[in-house]
Amino acid sequence: MNSATVSVGATITKGIVFDIKKYATDDGPGIRTTVFLKGCPLRCSWCHNPEGQVSAPQLIYRKKKCVRCGECANDCPTGAIVFARKRISIDRKLCNLCGKCSKKCPTDAVGIIGKEMTVSEVMKEIEKDMPFYEESKGGVTISGGEPLMQLDFLGELLAECRKRNIHTAVDSCGYASKEAFDKIVNKVDVFLYDVKMMDDRRHKRYTGVSNKLILENFERLAGNGSGILVRFPVIPSINDDEENVTKTGEFLRRHGIENIHVLPYHRAGIDKYKSMGRAYKLKKIQSPSDEELRLIKERLEAFGLKVRIGGG
Repeated sequence: MNSATVSVGATITKGIVFDIKKYATDDGPGIRTTVFLKGCPLRCSWCHNPEGQVSAPQLIYRKKKCVRCGECANDCPTGAIVFARKRISIDRKLCNLCGKCSKKCPTDAVGIIGKEMTVSEVMKEIEKDMPFYEESKGGVTISGGEPLMQLDFLGELLAECRKRNIHTAVDSCGYASKEAFDKIVNKVDVFLYDVKMMDDRRHKRYTGVSNKLILENFERLAGNGSGILVRFPVIPSINDDEENVTKTGEFLRRHGIENIHVLPYHRAGIDKYKSMGRAYKLKKIQSPSDEELRLIKERLEAFGLKVRIGGG
């Protein structure tokens, strides 16, 4: 669960970061800085951050931004990028992630996603936003990917936030060892915890892993009194049926959960898959209607839950 963390010497730990989002309002309370770490053990069919799944940096090509100047191909040392007949073709297996294409591209159409950063480098970005935290009761959210995949880096980053009295949130799918959670639990003010499907077979089909470990970790955190904000992604025809919603409500009530954010499926990630040379599995699925969301909200409220549509 720590494959993406890079130790430098005896004291400096680097992580692989693929984005730092400023002024975020959907990743926990208040105004936040969200740090996205690469690497995730799940392969959710609806994932809107596919660039966060693989632990290592990756080549990305945003075709809509490309002006077809050919500069990226001219400077590619391995021949991974070829420009012919005013078209770019990419052989990702040949890419050595040198980043020369990114430096040459005038429109940021091609480049490397995922950057090694030290905790100090990330904290410099976080500190720029600190004036917003106090007034809005915000803070820092570590997301991904799955942050616990980079456990050492995550732990050090959370510790530095603690030293500065910054509110911390970790956005987790829950698929990590008990020992991994034990190492960070006392440094986290609130877990943004995904609960997707209660049926294990269906969970395996659409995420690639069993939900048993996820639910066990949830029960342990809830039993220990950890702050938990549940996030329930609504994916039409996959997990929006009455049985799954009802079982989810029953599970959360049984463990004393009060708040749940219902996150409607959206198609914003489709272009990301194209830019990474990957196929998107749910092309035919549309976002849930307002009426469908209202019914889900009412079903969950019947279990005494405070339900919000959307993040935050």
